[in-house]
Amino acid sequence: MGLDRLLRPKSIAVIGGGTWCENVIIKCREIGFSGAIHPVHPAKDSIAGVPCVRSISELPHAPDACFIGINRFATVKAVGALQAIGAGGAVCFASGFLESVGEDADGADLQAQLLQAAGDMTIIGPNCYGFVNYLDGALLWPDQHGGVRVDSGVAIVTQSSNIAINLTMQRRGLPIAYVVTAGNQAQTGGAQIGAALLEDPRVTALGLHIEGIDDLRDFEALAATGCKLGKPIVVLKVGKSDQAQAATISHTASLAGSAAGASALIKRLGMAEVQSLPQLVEALKLLHVTGPLASNNIASMSCSGGEASLMADCAIGRDVCFPELTKSQSDNLGMALGPMVKISNPLDYHTYIWDDMAAMTATFTAMMEPHLALGMLILDFPREDRCDLSAWNGVVEAVENAAKNSGRPMAVVVSLPENMPEQVAVDLIAKGITPLCGLDEALAAVEAAVLCGRGGKLCDPVLVPQAPINLKTLDEACAKTALQAFGVATPRSQTAASEDAAGQAASDIGFPVVLKGQGIAHKSDVGAVALNLATAQSVADAATAMPADSFLVEEMVAGTVAELLVGVVMDKAHGYVLTLAAGGVLAELLADRVSLLIPSTVVQIETALGKLRIAKMLNGFRGQPAADMKSIVACIMAVQSYVQANAGRVAEIEINPLLCTPKGAIAADALIQIGDRDDGYPD
Repeated sequence: MGLDRLLRPKSIAVIGGGTWCENVIIKCREIGFSGAIHPVHPAKDSIAGVPCVRSISELPHAPDACFIGINRFATVKAVGALQAIGAGGAVCFASGFLESVGEDADGADLQAQLLQAAGDMTIIGPNCYGFVNYLDGALLWPDQHGGVRVDSGVAIVTQSSNIAINLTMQRRGLPIAYVVTAGNQAQTGGAQIGAALLEDPRVTALGLHIEGIDDLRDFEALAATGCKLGKPIVVLKVGKSDQAQAATISHTASLAGSAAGASALIKRLGMAEVQSLPQLVEALKLLHVTGPLASNNIASMSCSGGEASLMADCAIGRDVCFPELTKSQSDNLGMALGPMVKISNPLDYHTYIWDDMAAMTATFTAMMEPHLALGMLILDFPREDRCDLSAWNGVVEAVENAAKNSGRPMAVVVSLPENMPEQVAVDLIAKGITPLCGLDEALAAVEAAVLCGRGGKLCDPVLVPQAPINLKTLDEACAKTALQAFGVATPRSQTAASEDAAGQAASDIGFPVVLKGQGIAHKSDVGAVALNLATAQSVADAATAMPADSFLVEEMVAGTVAELLVGVVMDKAHGYVLTLAAGGVLAELLADRVSLLIPSTVVQIETALGKLRIAKMLNGFRGQPAADMKSIVACIMAVQSYVQANAGRVAEIEINPLLCTPKGAIAADALIQIGDRDDGYPD
């Protein structure tokens, strides 16, 4: 099964006679498709001026690509007939398949019939618009689109047909090579489509707009294809549902939702995640023109102090850096601009050199030294309908000269997207300069290109998740015993079935102790934890006041530097999400967390810990001793080992808090939700 014939067809069949099918034929002719087009309709003599054949069996040859624009029941029969004659593939336009389950009992059964009918013939959809190939002038697309033919460009795959239409209508100069809608992904997933598009040498980058990950292994294979070909992938993940938060038994479940799992997967695979369609367009544009960036060191230049300040402010919180000027930069800029201009990065070069081509070229060239990955010139263009743009041509020429003189990539940035005329954007790309629309979007694009530049080292495959059956929650003592077997350190402890027994257990352990009520998930919320108890009587009294029938008595761990949360949630869509966060009662309040996927390496875990705000405490804050990082990492790796050993059985784990001391890391509380494997779990 392959996508080449379908996506790059030399012949097209259109099955059906409605307006949608007529549009496919009209748009094929408009875009310049030079191959044969065969409408198929039992009653019409022609559609859009093209003669019809009466049935699929009467087609003069097996078509490469077929648009099926008939009802869902007839679609199944048409797919079977096309498969029988050896067609290259089909786009299934009709809805009412698996997406209608819950509203229509026939949906799931029809989708199963569709897959059986397709056999080894590729189908895209159902419930999708199809695709436009702007490179070869071929489309199976039943509506208007705003694109034009290109020689090279980016490919876009989306699950939403309407989003696909919107993206073709952009006026930001982005050259689109392909736009493909995946629909239900009944047979061919978005990741498979994306990988096939990347194999086209004319495609420079891939953009994905996805609602969910169709198949983890296909998504990993897509990343491997991008890595092999050196082509970056940008992802806009929408539908940030609370999928992984359905189990609210722990803080981990509320911290690590589906969005966290998706982001962890995207980052793990070396893809760049963006948060909006404008960011997606700008990131793809930058990657098309310059490719991934070698570092996050950038320069910003404008003729306005206000613009320079806006750019600096927009960079706060982003992985971009405006490095201080080197001596040679300062010297050369000083010679170009004179003593009246304050030299800095971002740079306000003032307007008095506006009409001086030599001075502008010298200024922009002086800024662009080899340690910078990108130079950005803020240059909003006037309205075409009311103003004259000619005075701006000299600035663009100076930017082009600076790029040639310095060998560094350059971008022209407008602060307001509407201030970049489409033809100006197209002309800039032709000159090798990236037109970027909006300061926030421009910096998001830079951030994405930096991420892609760091590259994705091919990681071990994500541990495939599967929901266990017969779930149960282990009490704290049992959970700690299970984790101890894998190397998690815990305090000395005893269980007690009564208040007096708790007092005796405390005497055996040695004071001070901690007393906890068993069988309670959020103990501190209901008064089921007592600390620093120094006598047997105080233990018994505390036990009497707790809403519990049995108790856990533990030694009181001294010298805690910081408290961490270490948790795992089984996310059906993305794998086992490993969450590291500020722990204790502040876990949800601070929302200081980083998520990874299992398996993760020691280096990845160390890097994640370093990104927490609480990392300052772990490393020794204001004269306090540092925590034993080696023990912390060992504990996290031990939790990961437990999950790997119980894959398909474990649903959730939480250690909260993990007491981090200068001499070790001790799990003060633990929870495990575990069950039995379903029979279908992959080994």
